[in-house]
Amino acid sequence: MAVYTEVTDEDLSTFAAQYDLGAVLSCKGIAEGVENSNFLLVTESGPYILTLYEKRTRKEDLPFFLGLMEHLAEKGIACPLPVPARDGVALRELCGRPAVIVTFLAGMWPRRIMPQHCAQLGEALARLHLAVGDFRMERPNALALPGWKDLFAKSAERADEVAPGLRATLEAELAALEADWPAGLPAGVIHADLFPDNVFFRGDSLSGLIDFYFACNDFFAYDVAICINAWCFEIDGSFNATKARLLLSNYRKVRPLSRAELDALPWLCRGSAVRFLLTRLYDWLNHPPGAFVRPKDPLEYLRKLRFHQTVRGLGDYFLDDSEAGGN
Repeated sequence: MAVYTEVTDEDLSTFAAQYDLGAVLSCKGIAEGVENSNFLLVTESGPYILTLYEKRTRKEDLPFFLGLMEHLAEKGIACPLPVPARDGVALRELCGRPAVIVTFLAGMWPRRIMPQHCAQLGEALARLHLAVGDFRMERPNALALPGWKDLFAKSAERADEVAPGLRATLEAELAALEADWPAGLPAGVIHADLFPDNVFFRGDSLSGLIDFYFACNDFFAYDVAICINAWCFEIDGSFNATKARLLLSNYRKVRPLSRAELDALPWLCRGSAVRFLLTRLYDWLNHPPGAFVRPKDPLEYLRKLRFHQTVRGLGDYFLDDSEAGGN
């Protein structure tokens, strides 16, 4: 993640001394993402990830996130595992920020998305959704429709600086989503941010999932829609039906989707596009000057939204009615 908080050698040594990890050999900031400050921490016992949680991540949500990672690891989902200090507590404080050390997950995220990546992603996402069936902690989705409206209100005055007519487009789309957003779909804890840089591969095999700091309770099919938007569009903005078909079909081999979930996908994809358009728009307009990375382009998700607005049914994506099936 982008580094917003600098950690001095003295602070790091004092912090690391609370653990049985050996001496610190190196600590390097990871300049990706936009949410928290992450560092590759190497000690005598191996590599780890050190995360300092910045202002957007609420301290009261952290037990949910850390508990979720521990639960998923117990269920066989490859993901980072919080490392407790000598007193058994993983969540601590460093440089005035909540902080945690998690285990290092080997692998690299795919810079060029291939169909086989989408196939493996579909299976991994479905396995995650099954694994949370007995996870008892809950966290409402702060970036559902009420959160989108709040972000729009904070960005509306300057939205047209990013693209002419963007304010009117978002206002109309939010009204449409509020009127027709699906209800009653199967729900549970979702990842809610499973972009390519949060999925690691070793060679051709998926090796694990990271960054659970947007995880929340919502529709499982909404998580699928987020992945369709993040993985199934090409650089030129075109929709890749082959990737979407593989993602969805491999998901359904592990966790069947109901007919209601499949029919809701066009609206869920529109909502996902608006969610990331709005968060990117807000970050673009309020970029912290100390961050090491450039904020992500909100117009990428405006283009995706416009595509989804043309969709009238599954056939406009990747499935016809005979393929859709469902329960």
